[in-house]
Amino acid sequence: MVDDGAGGLPDSRMLAMLDDDRQGWVLARSVREDGRIVDFELVYINEAGCRFVGRSRQELLGRRYRQLWPETAHDATLPLYRDVVEKREPVTRMVHHERPTLTGHFELRISPFGDGVGVRFVDLRQVTVAPQSGGGTRLFDALDAAFDGFTLLRAVTDETGEVVDFVCDYVNQLGAKLAGRTAADVIGHRLSDISPGSWDNGLFDRYRAVATTGEPWREQRTYPRIGQVWEVKMARAGAGVPAVAVSFREVTDQVTQEQHLAAVAAKAEQAAARATEAAARATALQTATTALVAASTTAEVYAAIGSVLRPSAGGQGLALLLLHERRLQLRYHDGYEPDVVERLRELPLDHPYPATSVARTGHPQYLTSLAQFQAAQPDPATAVPAGVRQAWAFLPLSVGGEVLGTLVVGYRNPRDFDYDEQATLMALAGLGAQALQRALLFEARTTLASALQRALLPATLPHVPGLRHAARYLPWTHGADVGGDWYDIIDLGDGVVGVVIGDVAGHSATAAATMGQVRNALRAYAAEQHNPASVVHHVNQLLLDMHPDTIATCCYLQLHLAEGTATAVTAGHPPPMLRIEDGAHPLRLRPGPPLGVTPDAVYLDTTLLIPPAATLLLYTDGLVEDRRHPIDQGLRELRAALHGAQTGDPGETLDHILGSDVGPRPRTDDVAVLCLTSDAVPAGPPTARRRFRGEAISASAARRFAADVLTAWDQQQILDDALLLLDEVITNAIQHTVGDVTVHLRLDEHLRVTVHDASNRAPERRTSPTDDNDNGRGLHIIEGLAIAWGSEPDTSGGKRVWFDLPRA
Repeated sequence: MVDDGAGGLPDSRMLAMLDDDRQGWVLARSVREDGRIVDFELVYINEAGCRFVGRSRQELLGRRYRQLWPETAHDATLPLYRDVVEKREPVTRMVHHERPTLTGHFELRISPFGDGVGVRFVDLRQVTVAPQSGGGTRLFDALDAAFDGFTLLRAVTDETGEVVDFVCDYVNQLGAKLAGRTAADVIGHRLSDISPGSWDNGLFDRYRAVATTGEPWREQRTYPRIGQVWEVKMARAGAGVPAVAVSFREVTDQVTQEQHLAAVAAKAEQAAARATEAAARATALQTATTALVAASTTAEVYAAIGSVLRPSAGGQGLALLLLHERRLQLRYHDGYEPDVVERLRELPLDHPYPATSVARTGHPQYLTSLAQFQAAQPDPATAVPAGVRQAWAFLPLSVGGEVLGTLVVGYRNPRDFDYDEQATLMALAGLGAQALQRALLFEARTTLASALQRALLPATLPHVPGLRHAARYLPWTHGADVGGDWYDIIDLGDGVVGVVIGDVAGHSATAAATMGQVRNALRAYAAEQHNPASVVHHVNQLLLDMHPDTIATCCYLQLHLAEGTATAVTAGHPPPMLRIEDGAHPLRLRPGPPLGVTPDAVYLDTTLLIPPAATLLLYTDGLVEDRRHPIDQGLRELRAALHGAQTGDPGETLDHILGSDVGPRPRTDDVAVLCLTSDAVPAGPPTARRRFRGEAISASAARRFAADVLTAWDQQQILDDALLLLDEVITNAIQHTVGDVTVHLRLDEHLRVTVHDASNRAPERRTSPTDDNDNGRGLHIIEGLAIAWGSEPDTSGGKRVWFDLPRA
């Protein structure tokens, strides 16, 4: 091709040839900045090319790729074109398009053209199986219409010639659909990108063996999670670079039919054995009745079930699961394997294991084969294993219309449960349920209150280096009543500790149960690395969903021990007390409403400094107030007692406070107190770092964090400039990246603010942002206010954008 050496147009004869070509042609020149290719400008396109892209020449010529097709900056198109220009080596790429005016497979042939590229679009639909035949059957249309899924994989080898990966050169429409993708998402991509699971399930080894040895391969593969069986065939294709042609089709119905025929034959052999078993069932009922009536405790009931009921039922495995707070808990088992027992220990009632539906409905279920058992639990990741059993009876333990749980009897061989056998099994389960209910009532000597209180308060608090702590709980309630006060310490790793204290309104088993749910939910949200305001927001929504008539208060803090900082949020709860050298005072936190009041509640966190050796005290309102004792008076008493505790030991501090004249006497509410002392001494200049979700609301949260920290560092003089520049940087990060954003403040000779995000794309400064377009204006503002700024890749991935301001 003739060109002017700089990416201009060829001579008129060459242009005439390009105009006449039935395939699309595009000529584009490189757009460079500082010598680096950053884009391509379209200088020529023929009519076929216009039809391909669905636009006219007037819309295309003179415009850049990033303007015309922004996705090319991310789908590897522009880097591919840049490599062709710089390496002067042509490449070929196959793509698939589905547009209203154009659908099919296309080959892009990209060649260097001066300081630019020439691209030819070849419509592979015009490739035919037999060009001279009357029908002119087209190969790709034929493959797209094929019943079987089909794909062609080209081997990728390393320097030793060993096959290390494959590239998809073609996939028909059905094959792409079965993979849950479009053909455009698959063609041209590596197997390791589009199907990384091929290394785990052994398919990659099969592909490699076929490509290297030439031996074809065929296998039926079962996928229990979706309940399907597929036949996969592979054969080497072509010469030169090894390639593998793969076809696959579903044969579930065929395999199921084969299994059904085998089961019919087995049933005939088992009929005689079941007739003999039926004669012994009547005697078994009398034996089981005698043993269960004599049982008084649950241990005796379980012993009778194991020694009498299981043999009477004829099973080779037995499990007894009881309902407890919308879950099934394993209370007794006999003949089950350890892995089955482990899965059965506790099951939510929405689990697909048949015992849960029996417990919900009170209706028995009989599974006569392993296939039925597997179909009932389609997800292998959560399924209870079958063990050596191939048939099951799931029987409700029901007394007076109340279902206590489920009795599971397992059998080693498939079996049909006839009417007589089902009646016998239900009678045995009824006897067991009656005996079990009597035993449970007999043992109900320990009140529900004490059991709940022991279970829901943490038995021990975690050891965290650099942090000493102690807790006290003073119950006021007695008998069947139980309070909702609670506390917790959560080690979040990397020197970050979550600390929470709360109080669920009321004194009842329901209040205590709600307290446990709120505590566990808060731990879960905290472990997911939500910031404190987000943690409390999620707990509020959960409480409204689960217990809309319940109100609770809490105060949650995240302590960053290495920094000497804390971020706290309160939901209608008294503020913590902080004792430092010059005295004790309540923390000034942004107030929030109690949990469970409104779904529109807004919780704003506050970041503050925790000096070394400072003592932090969290408490519930029962310590400082009741209807007779105003809270202001109680807070003054608590502040004086904390200041007067002449010790740095958290336990001794709590003993001093509880022994002082603090709050109402006698008490009329439960009390929980938690005391913490930080021994960590921050090293180096003051720093503070927080991570925020990549959401628009995080920009205001980051500004709030920075404002709190800079105010605590006495940097109010530069506060406005710092927040303005931080807003520009973090807003840009949130808009142009996916994932979390980290803000790092460091006060040294200057104030340095660093924002890290997951994107490798450097900030772009427009030369002259217009009045009606703010894009690019942020960097101008940063250059005007900061004494220095920069953007650089981060070793852990993504980039860091930073700016410096003079410290006040």
